[in-house]
Amino acid sequence: MTTLLIAATLSAQQAPPTASIGPAPVQIAPPRPNYPFPDGRSYVYAAEWHLITAGTAVVTMGAAGNERKVTASAESSGAVNILFPVHDRFESRFDPRTFCSLSIFKHSEEGTHKRETSIHFDYARKKSTLDEKNLKTGETKHVENDLAACATDVITGFYYLQSLPLHLGASYEFPISDGKTTIVRATVEKREQIKVPAGTFPAVLVTAEAISGSLQSKGRVWVWYSEDASHTPVQMRAKLGWGTLLFRLQRIEK
Repeated sequence: MTTLLIAATLSAQQAPPTASIGPAPVQIAPPRPNYPFPDGRSYVYAAEWHLITAGTAVVTMGAAGNERKVTASAESSGAVNILFPVHDRFESRFDPRTFCSLSIFKHSEEGTHKRETSIHFDYARKKSTLDEKNLKTGETKHVENDLAACATDVITGFYYLQSLPLHLGASYEFPISDGKTTIVRATVEKREQIKVPAGTFPAVLVTAEAISGSLQSKGRVWVWYSEDASHTPVQMRAKLGWGTLLFRLQRIEK
């Protein structure tokens, strides 16, 4: 379900990357010196669909040698698990010096579809390589696509936004890849007080949408980040063709 929400916005080391605010180049900004990555911190969310609890999603970051690893899982529950069972696992690795994604692995079980997908980013060649296997039929595919000089991915992108200043009115454009690269625009819209099971948070609302590629204008995600130094994503919402998914922070595990 985490991947479904993020895919609504859509579904990275050669030149020095910089942030894009307003008319600046569309690139990834490296983390500021001594940026405190939220290693070992797990965000646990309840997913809601039409006011019904649809499942649970967990997102975690951790060190992996000289890299950082982001893992995400989504499990459906209740009536939704009967109608459309979801059992997803996602792992992304990125370079903490640049925030460029290096690889993605996805195990997806959504309804009757079961797939495993591996994506590798080759910045020297400016190509992404996708290998996918249908776990029901055994069918495989191998695809190469053009890649930006530095791109984030559909899960790590939430952490990338978390690392930015998020001043009210700021707008950021950056490349994001899930095998194909698209440009996402994220805008800090307004301040709001958000109440979720984990507590009540002064927050800033950030909207993100694809502005290029095949998914342009086909989805939008709203993310509420706590208005403090941690920029915790306390709530996320996506409007899809078949309904709206809402993710509310249940707790933070360390």
